[in-house]
Amino acid sequence: MNYYEEIKNKILDDEVYGKVKDYSKERHRVITYYDIGKLLNDADGKYGDNIIDKYSKKLVVEVGKKYNRRLLFRMKQFYNMFSNEKVSTMSTQLTWSHYVELLPIKDEKKLLYYLNISIKQNINVRNLRFKIKSKEYERLPDETKNKFFNKEETTVVDYIKNPIIIKNNYDYEIFSEKILQKLIMEDISSFLKELGDGFTFVDNEYKIKLGDRYNYIDILLYNIKFKCYVVVELKVTEVNSKHTGQIQNYMNYIDRNVKSFDDNKTVGIIICKCDNKYVIDYCSDERIVAKEYELV
Repeated sequence: MNYYEEIKNKILDDEVYGKVKDYSKERHRVITYYDIGKLLNDADGKYGDNIIDKYSKKLVVEVGKKYNRRLLFRMKQFYNMFSNEKVSTMSTQLTWSHYVELLPIKDEKKLLYYLNISIKQNINVRNLRFKIKSKEYERLPDETKNKFFNKEETTVVDYIKNPIIIKNNYDYEIFSEKILQKLIMEDISSFLKELGDGFTFVDNEYKIKLGDRYNYIDILLYNIKFKCYVVVELKVTEVNSKHTGQIQNYMNYIDRNVKSFDDNKTVGIIICKCDNKYVIDYCSDERIVAKEYELV
């Protein structure tokens, strides 16, 4: 087999296909690059590691500048990554730009996580890049990762990261819950994504009446996927038992006065400067979780 001519012909075919059939060119490109990656891998085995250097120099002259050593090396990486049986079925469901972001990931479980969420949530390349850069996978609890890989049923709080990344575009000094709330509200969509799937915004400073006093829930959310309200309380200190008691009262109020008969029980999230696992472990209500925040 003349590996070079085979690779060149596939590239030329893809260039033509991309111009004629725009609606499916990305899938065709991904398949082409996978096939070329296999050819490069086979040629490596026969002629040695420097074959990519040799082919890229010729392709740059004969086909175009973008077919340089870097691109050919990525094609080979792509083939080696998706020749793995566990991930092979996902090899054509994203764009080539998505796969370029994923190629540096060596951990198989980490790769599977980002592949799955990219496909399931239909996220663009920019959001995928941010998820990887912000170490989203590493910020998930081990219990959640185990549920994910074992395909077990998850809860509304399983995919809440720790710490939760909050953007601080104006370099505010966080000295009160009001400032922290302001930062969250300035980019509420990013905040909801940090919490997981299905979260929607209801209101901030949500007014409720406990006895003869009015209280205000920092942020009230609703999760469409799990059909429940979510009370979010913000604390710029270490979480303590007073905080868990407060949010429990708020959750009970929502359950009794706001939620519909077919909604599930309200969940509480305390976002704090410093977590205290003992406080949460000894909390009588398993629906309450505490997560730290980190400003970026």
